[in-house]
Amino acid sequence: MRADERPKMRAVVAHDYGAPEVLKLEQVPRPEPNDDEALVRVIASSVNPADPLTLSGKYAKEFGTHLPLIPGYDIAGVVEKTGTNLTRLKVGDAVYGYPTFGGGWADYVTVKEWEAAKKPQSLNFVEAAAVPMGALTAWQALVDVAKLQPGQTILIHGGSGGVGGFAVQIGKARGARVIATASTANQELLKQLGADVAVDYTKTKFEDVAKDVDAVLDPVGKDTLARSYGVVKKGGIVMSLVARPDPAELEKHGIRGAGISVHADADDLTEIAQLIDAGKIKPIVTEVLPLTDAVKAQQQAATHHTRGKVVLRVADEPRG
Repeated sequence: MRADERPKMRAVVAHDYGAPEVLKLEQVPRPEPNDDEALVRVIASSVNPADPLTLSGKYAKEFGTHLPLIPGYDIAGVVEKTGTNLTRLKVGDAVYGYPTFGGGWADYVTVKEWEAAKKPQSLNFVEAAAVPMGALTAWQALVDVAKLQPGQTILIHGGSGGVGGFAVQIGKARGARVIATASTANQELLKQLGADVAVDYTKTKFEDVAKDVDAVLDPVGKDTLARSYGVVKKGGIVMSLVARPDPAELEKHGIRGAGISVHADADDLTEIAQLIDAGKIKPIVTEVLPLTDAVKAQQQAATHHTRGKVVLRVADEPRG
């Protein structure tokens, strides 16, 4: 079926790279799933701190983005149609996921089978949409890269943020001791998330509290990353979401380093959903906006909204 013959849907579209104001709500052809894809009716899609970078076009080559661009890298919805090669997802399934190339800020999006999994049963769709990318980033850093073990200690910078909030909870679920930093306003939230030690970075230097830790997760970079090498015990690891750890510093302290980049993984999403349904992890939704307020949502991301997630409600929650 040609694009001009397909049913139309609402989508938030950027025809040019730039500031959030380039986004426009339009009627566009509904996508058709390929043999290895599912078509998902989107109920909610959240906003990520990296969204303004994607929209700016500065990293188009690295991110694999192209125009026209529909943002939305966290989705929760219902499978509407499936390609012939799918084995795990079926029509009617309530799912959540991370479509690698976006598209979630629309009534429908296509996903590969490895980009989505069954939605946690204990969450509604808005809550579930706040999970995938942030939780996957934290999971892949702590579980796959750091291989965090019970009894170890991890320092998590920005523990109230979209990734940090999940990292605190995953760290605790792994049996680790968690030291987390945040501003004064978010100290109580860190404790609610389960941090063993909450550090107010506006009043206390984290290196005065965190010593000989097994791992550091850093979503901040610059001075925060530079000061983190010295708090890690020999053989430990520094992981950064925004920079490559300095090889000279790693060698000097006898530690390992890793730049963390997230990838969609249905198996990881399934394990995360199990922890959510077991009450070990919960998402933090700070604001819910309609799809028509996508520009406002993107503006908030551009100003480094650092507590939990802002979620766009695309459709009403299904009944039943």
